[in-house]
Amino acid sequence: MTAAASAPPPPPLAAVNRPLFSAVLAFAVAQFLKLFTTWYKEKRWDSRRLLGSGGMPSSHSATVAALAVAIALEEGTGGSSFALAVILASIVMYDASGIRLHASRQAELLNQIVCELPPEHPVSSNHRPLRELLGHTPLQVCAGAVLGCLVSYLMRGSK
Repeated sequence: MTAAASAPPPPPLAAVNRPLFSAVLAFAVAQFLKLFTTWYKEKRWDSRRLLGSGGMPSSHSATVAALAVAIALEEGTGGSSFALAVILASIVMYDASGIRLHASRQAELLNQIVCELPPEHPVSSNHRPLRELLGHTPLQVCAGAVLGCLVSYLMRGSK
């Protein structure tokens, strides 16, 4: 019998690196849920929401929250991995509801201003509209964080 024939099969990805798997799964679930929250709010299906930023829930917040919780469940809260994940999550969520939210509002205003310019104005002739959906409201960030925590908690038992 050879060593390759007697080796056990490789463990599934969730057992190999549960924090990574939890974070990726939380991101995917959040992006998928954006289809339904967009439909609920705007009464239309928008498949671009699967890949876009902004909206409910925040997939960025879901990802980093899932990572931090999965590390806490697997390694405890005393290690440097958990500390790093919490700091990363804090920065990402602050950025999503602060800087990126304000950039979204500025893009919306700038697009409106450019649309009101006369057609002969040099900016209006070669203007491509700025993306307006970049950031998140605090509620969207909180919903994403709760989703991420829930995904990691549910993944804790999968081996």
